[in-house]
Amino acid sequence: MKKLFRNERGAAIIELALIAPIFALMAIGVVDMSNAYSRKLALEQGAQRAIEKIMQTTGDDTVEGTLTTEAVCQVNGMNTDGTCKTSPITAANVTVTDTLECVDTDGTIHAMSDFDSNCAATQRESRYISVRLTDTYVPMFPIHFSGYSGGGYALSATAGMRTQ
Repeated sequence: MKKLFRNERGAAIIELALIAPIFALMAIGVVDMSNAYSRKLALEQGAQRAIEKIMQTTGDDTVEGTLTTEAVCQVNGMNTDGTCKTSPITAANVTVTDTLECVDTDGTIHAMSDFDSNCAATQRESRYISVRLTDTYVPMFPIHFSGYSGGGYALSATAGMRTQ
């Protein structure tokens, strides 16, 4: 009987059986986080490339329309016929914002949402435009801790530039 208790054959298999689920969860977590990061990067690149197109607007569309279309096309990609793909984001995921910023002589900044208004004569004015893209990432294996609500994680990216 003593010989049976001293026998260590099969111990590695038992240790592997105890550790393997933990390693599997870690691998799945790494893949899931990589996918989420990739989606976030696509949003950031789409917003940045859309803002780069600000000076290339056509007479057929507004600046906001051109930026929205470009952002959607950059994130989703193009079909073989040259049209934009329709998923994962749509124009509803894109927000274009114009901002007027008036700066007093003492350095106080007043941001105004009315882009078409003017600053006082003593203020320096700056006009900005920004593109914000939003999306939701649903993980492959949802973990019910760390803020997961069941509907996915909200992702967003913003790019902007001074126009005047």
